[in-house]
Amino acid sequence: MAGSVQISACPACVAAPSAEDVANAREVRDARLLISLPAIHCAACISGVEGLLNRQPGVHAARVNLTLKRAAVDADEDVSADALVEVLNKAGFEAYELDAGAIAASGPDRRGRALLTRLGVAGFAMMNVMLLSIAVWSGASDATRDLFHWISAMIALPTIAFSGQPFFSSALTALRARRLNMDVPISLAIILAAGMSVYETTQSGHHAYFDAALSLTFFLLAGRYLDYRTRSVARSAAQELTALEVPRATLTNGQVVSVADLEVGQEVRVVPGARVPVDGIVIDGASEIDRSRLTGETLPVAAEPGDALAAGEVNLTGPLTLRVSSAGTDTSLHRLADLVAMAESSRNRYTSLADKAAAIYAPAVHLLALFAFIGWVWASGDLRLSMNIAVAVLIITCPCALGLAVPAVTTAASGRLFRAGMLIKSATALERMAEVDTVVFDKTGTLTEGAPQLSGVYDPRDLAVAKALAQGSAHPLSIALTAAADVEAAPVTDITEVPGYGVQGSLNGARVRLGRAAWVGAEAESTTATYLRIADGTPVAFTFTDHLREGAEDAVTALRAQGLDVILLSGDAPAPVAELAARIGIDAWEAEALPEAKAMRVGELARSGRKVLMVGDGLNDTAALAAAHVSISPASALEATRVVSDIVLIGKSLAPLGEAMDVSRKSVRRIRENFTVAAMYNAIAIPIALAGFATPLAAALAMSGSSIMVSLNALRLRGRG
Repeated sequence: MAGSVQISACPACVAAPSAEDVANAREVRDARLLISLPAIHCAACISGVEGLLNRQPGVHAARVNLTLKRAAVDADEDVSADALVEVLNKAGFEAYELDAGAIAASGPDRRGRALLTRLGVAGFAMMNVMLLSIAVWSGASDATRDLFHWISAMIALPTIAFSGQPFFSSALTALRARRLNMDVPISLAIILAAGMSVYETTQSGHHAYFDAALSLTFFLLAGRYLDYRTRSVARSAAQELTALEVPRATLTNGQVVSVADLEVGQEVRVVPGARVPVDGIVIDGASEIDRSRLTGETLPVAAEPGDALAAGEVNLTGPLTLRVSSAGTDTSLHRLADLVAMAESSRNRYTSLADKAAAIYAPAVHLLALFAFIGWVWASGDLRLSMNIAVAVLIITCPCALGLAVPAVTTAASGRLFRAGMLIKSATALERMAEVDTVVFDKTGTLTEGAPQLSGVYDPRDLAVAKALAQGSAHPLSIALTAAADVEAAPVTDITEVPGYGVQGSLNGARVRLGRAAWVGAEAESTTATYLRIADGTPVAFTFTDHLREGAEDAVTALRAQGLDVILLSGDAPAPVAELAARIGIDAWEAEALPEAKAMRVGELARSGRKVLMVGDGLNDTAALAAAHVSISPASALEATRVVSDIVLIGKSLAPLGEAMDVSRKSVRRIRENFTVAAMYNAIAIPIALAGFATPLAAALAMSGSSIMVSLNALRLRGRG
């Protein structure tokens, strides 16, 4: 994830690493434990997390990085990340352990800082050379003019060599591969403008064009930096998934080992509240497993001897002993990461509108400049004049407007959608969204809030007993019941949790139970419920609903009104999926879909010619999100899911989805209008340059004018038009 950028008036200060960059690098190198904190957002969160961690026994220091949304903890060897994660979660901070080795392998993000540095140097040099040029334009002549030209050369040439490197290296790479890209004419224009300026200066010529070369470099770097900033937030989703894997496991003899060192057949212990580190078979113990992040199932499932568990699932209620069936790179979670990486690679082959235009534009520009040079040599016999005209043609046709056409629109659209509650992370996300004809939604945590809430009216006595039992459990339904029950808990004693079944206790000598239907002797409801039985009385079902996310119905209505097909694809059971689909008007839905099945379904839609927008929030959605033509996740999603998405919903509401679709289509129209502006400008300017009426300086001014027109057209997206 890109660090924050600090701008200094001094280019050397810009080039120096910031204090935050140094701290980030030191953080990963020195910290023994790294904890992901995807939900933190302010200074209060930082002080709260750091204060909480620093108070824990054995913790020497804890430092929270708000930019990267993680905490680095220096602690004794006997302090486990699981214990710290549990403390943070209980305090209301969503937390997950990260593998420090996997994070450190990614290295710092230097490209954005390098581009900004080159942009600052080019702008600084351009302004100084223009000041010198004013003296020449004002009438300086002979030795004075030559002196100003030489001073301009001393400023411009090192600047061009330094700031133009992104274009030069890209052009050289393309030429080595025997192809042309946009950076070839850009590099040629800059080099020829500088070269002709040096030649004119040595010959005491009246005009030098160092300012034109620097203007080209500055404007094009501005476009390159805007383009980079639209995607600098994103990191590799496969890498993030790998970092979320549990790096250590505890053997049955108490020894803590790296997951990479585990072998098939070894036995590991998984305590309540911990994530399962390996794929394995339960050989001892009983518990309940939270699979919501991996499969989308709303309710925990029972785990008993003989049941298979997957890496990444969360053990809720009882200690388990697993026999390892696969570990490290062979786990299902790692296979999911590989699936995401393959899907991302496929999607990254998307050809943007700018790339398509460049494939036609680049060879045409070179041929035109070559024909201008040959034609004027043949007509006049003056090599110096012919070269000046060829350079003017190359500069006036330089794709500066084309280079700004997409970044300017993307930046304006991103700003508008950010104000509406959406963060655009990918440079081509808007272009791809404009092509969408099918929208696929996940259910739990996406269309719903992902938190069960007690529904219905109950006898206060039953509610008091249920609350007393629920307070003794960490089960999601018990937590929801405890929060919703506004009565005083009954005096239940001897409360014990039976892993995988529920909670039981004694009330005035009578046994009371709260848990699964079969365990208390009740008939199971078709909806989400937990069951209470007092002595031999009739069981009472406490039912729960998962409320719709704000704006969900509005989003579906808006998308269907725009002619899009909407599909609900969930890992939950058929009954709740069907009920939700009927409530919000989705006709096509599929239930009990595993992560691979979701990705395959999205792939099938793509192969049938559909352009799919996927909206999801869980680890079980990451492969499908990566495989989709474009993807969106809410801010409440797991960090790995947000990383793989092209767009992140900053607020809780889904309502901005309709506006995002509308803005994306308008953005593509603006991009095409910008290409038209660039083409019309060339249609007028090129004949003037070919006729010899435009000096390289005039060509640079005309090029700058076209760039301004393109930027102004893009700014129209900031409003509602």
